[in-house]
Amino acid sequence: MMSRTILVIIFISTALFGGATSTAANDATKPIKTYPGELEIIFENDGQKVQAFEGSIEVPENRASKNSRMIPLHYLRFPATGKQPGSPVIYLAGGPGGSGIATVSYPGFRFPLFMAMREFGDVIALDQRGTGKSSTAPQCTSKQVMPLNAPLNGNIVTQAYRQAATECVAFWHDQGVDVLGYTTMESARDLDQLREHLEVEKVTLWGISYGSHLALASLKAMPGRIDKMVLASAEGLNQTVKLPSRTDAYFDRLQLTINQQPAAAQAYPDIKALINRVHDRLDENPIMLQVPQDDAEAVTLLFQKIHMQGIAAGMIADPFRGLPQLLQLYSAIDHGVTGMLPAVVKRAGFDQAQISFDVMPFAMDIASGITAERLNQVNQQARQALLGDLLNFPMPQLNRSVDGLDLGDNFRKDPNSDVPTLLLTGTLDGRTYPEGQLEATRGLTRLTQVIVKNAGHNLFMVTPQVTEVIQQFMSDGSVETTEIVFELPAFVTE
Repeated sequence: MMSRTILVIIFISTALFGGATSTAANDATKPIKTYPGELEIIFENDGQKVQAFEGSIEVPENRASKNSRMIPLHYLRFPATGKQPGSPVIYLAGGPGGSGIATVSYPGFRFPLFMAMREFGDVIALDQRGTGKSSTAPQCTSKQVMPLNAPLNGNIVTQAYRQAATECVAFWHDQGVDVLGYTTMESARDLDQLREHLEVEKVTLWGISYGSHLALASLKAMPGRIDKMVLASAEGLNQTVKLPSRTDAYFDRLQLTINQQPAAAQAYPDIKALINRVHDRLDENPIMLQVPQDDAEAVTLLFQKIHMQGIAAGMIADPFRGLPQLLQLYSAIDHGVTGMLPAVVKRAGFDQAQISFDVMPFAMDIASGITAERLNQVNQQARQALLGDLLNFPMPQLNRSVDGLDLGDNFRKDPNSDVPTLLLTGTLDGRTYPEGQLEATRGLTRLTQVIVKNAGHNLFMVTPQVTEVIQQFMSDGSVETTEIVFELPAFVTE
């Protein structure tokens, strides 16, 4: 994860009543409307200072409960700069658990795209319920402990995590937190309430990964109140758990790309065989490691196949980010070199024995769940798949572990809608696969898909052409481009 930027925030004025205006806009002759409780600030990132407004609304934690407590929903609003701005554009971060405010705050990340989107309307960096500044529930650290220096298998891990889930639900209940309120449908209703706060008939939704999952659910929760959608790396409503066979197919596509780079092709002539060799080796001879700790004695860890699968699952999203390091790691272990493993294990958190959860990502995935038919597919495919069922851990391991939380199969049905939608799909996306993205959006009759060749999961900023396509779509809804080619960096430096 990128480090958070240091924000220079200068408090200028507080708008206490709806309908207030500010004259500190880029165009001083055109007052900017503000909304109840907003605070005008100067926001700084990437060496640029821009006007923004900090705001928040209160929403019920669980609308199904008459006695629900109210929780905050925080946002940053960047005023529109275009001459004829349209509906507000609400950014929906992925995860679940990502923060919209943190996303716009990361240096060298998506800030330029946020600024470009202002041409078409106010841009809202939203912290969804339970995330970032909208988080009000404490983290739960359970009493369940994963054995660090004993053999592990899927059953042991699943049992420990389900017991930890039961403990944490009780813990949050004692803290006054209603776990049943942390569902994608409640978040979708939050968006409608935010729309009302902004005093508009419709909003535009801009989401990636889980953010697209939320956007698709919002088509059901607020019909007729969504202007358009810009989605990337789409995750369907029945795709919280990805099919393991598609992870294997991803490695096949990756091999074809590696073969186009002579040095990489020589180093990795058969990555699936390499992965299988390392996994078999770890099954037969797990590696005993000493993992240094900052303020304590080193932890002894038995590094096993399940650890390696978990590390791989977390690193394959983007071919130009973690994947080169992952291939180097597999190759090193294949050659008996293990000196880098303690640092890798520490970054992955495998040296921490106690099981902990944050309520939002914990509950959202369990609530979205999986149909029985798809779960059967996942279980069958996982037996032979390279990464087993760990791509979306701790789902499906925690499926239906919280009574009353699952949203049901009706929620998981694909939405049908004529809302104009732009879908950006990377051919080397290692998390939300191209086949699944098409399935997730098959009910959208006004869908425009643009393929970003060689891009992975986080594709917004891989090339300026992505921004240009988004701008074209936001401008008039028509996009002539069907494919963008991203020049993939070398996997091996010659």
